Amino acid sequence: MTTLEAVRIALQSLWANKLRSVLTLLGVVIGVAAVIAVVTFVNGINGYVAEKVFNLGADVFIVAKTSPVITNVDQYLEGLKRKDMTLEDYEAVRDGCIKCRYVGATTFNANGHVSYGEHTVTDTWVRGFTPSMLPILDTEIVLGRPLNETDMRIAAPVAIIGQDIVDNVLPNTDPIGKEIRLDGSAYTVIGVGKREGKTLGQSRDNYVIIPITAWQRQYGSRVSIRIVGKAFGVDRLSDALDEARVIMRSRRHDPPGQPDSFAAETNESFLSLWSDLSSNFFIAMVAIASISLVVGGIVIMNIMLVSVTERTREIGIRKALGARRLDVLRQFLIESSTMALVGGVIGVLFGVAIAKTVTLLIGMPSVIKLWAVLAGLAVSASVGIFFGVYPARRAARLDPITALRFEL
Repeated sequence: MTTLEAVRIALQSLWANKLRSVLTLLGVVIGVAAVIAVVTFVNGINGYVAEKVFNLGADVFIVAKTSPVITNVDQYLEGLKRKDMTLEDYEAVRDGCIKCRYVGATTFNANGHVSYGEHTVTDTWVRGFTPSMLPILDTEIVLGRPLNETDMRIAAPVAIIGQDIVDNVLPNTDPIGKEIRLDGSAYTVIGVGKREGKTLGQSRDNYVIIPITAWQRQYGSRVSIRIVGKAFGVDRLSDALDEARVIMRSRRHDPPGQPDSFAAETNESFLSLWSDLSSNFFIAMVAIASISLVVGGIVIMNIMLVSVTERTREIGIRKALGARRLDVLRQFLIESSTMALVGGVIGVLFGVAIAKTVTLLIGMPSVIKLWAVLAGLAVSASVGIFFGVYPARRAARLDPITALRFEL
């Protein structure tokens, strides 16, 4: 029997016993679908985190009182003991970091309330920026003008708004020059940012940018700021960050040989941390999904044992006509792997469909990788081969005379 003939017999058997085939392949389908969906989500989120969440750019660094990403309680408690960072610190880094192309400062409040007339929007990100933060973060102004040094110096009540504010608070009107109320205070709209879409289902266009001095005047100056620097290229980021660290250590009187009394981070460090977290999540989910694959493999082995019993006379006839043990072994291994591979194909389709459906419903990013699809098919075929060895060996070792006498 040729390989193609063995595959054809396996497919015919699946088609002839549709319900049994569905129940047989269910475990493999669920396992492969879960793995494909997890890999698709992890790949999508990794790319999205790199592009949208930690969108600092490869040549940007952050100096802050504490790390923007807190991973344990001790780190949080240690950060609370540190001195706040002030605009004077920002000005010192701005004036002293000659290897920095831009230096900016920012602070924010995530629960702002914006209104204009009868229209309101809540949970708005209120960001206090220095003018240089716009080019550092590549914030594009599509209408109006950006912030300038005069706005910051006089704490001007001016604002740049996101597209959600335009759509929900200032619909069907030219927003430039309109006076909105931000948490009860009046601000004149001077610019509108480019539409940025969503991150993990949360809009990135529901924001108001105001001068950082105006932010401190309204929300209080006893809030630590973040200093953000942009180097003259990726290859000079390390030098720029070291220069900023020296300035800050000097201002905060950090003793030689002691750790920094502040956090200095780059996009690479954020992504490294996220990669560690996502890889652990990926391993855990794959381990859970593997249980379904094992169950599916056991079911395939059981069905193949039933198939060996049902086809005992057929095996005897093949051996009587000259089939060797290896031929029978190969036939049943091909059939079991074909069954599992069919389950793998269905699982891949289901996994991709689930991932894309979730993306459409809640905006969770997903990216289909060819290696993940091939790996899913390879794993399913391997499951079929592994769990098909015992039934295949049992079939191959049947005595042809006994098999010819067998009756169900």
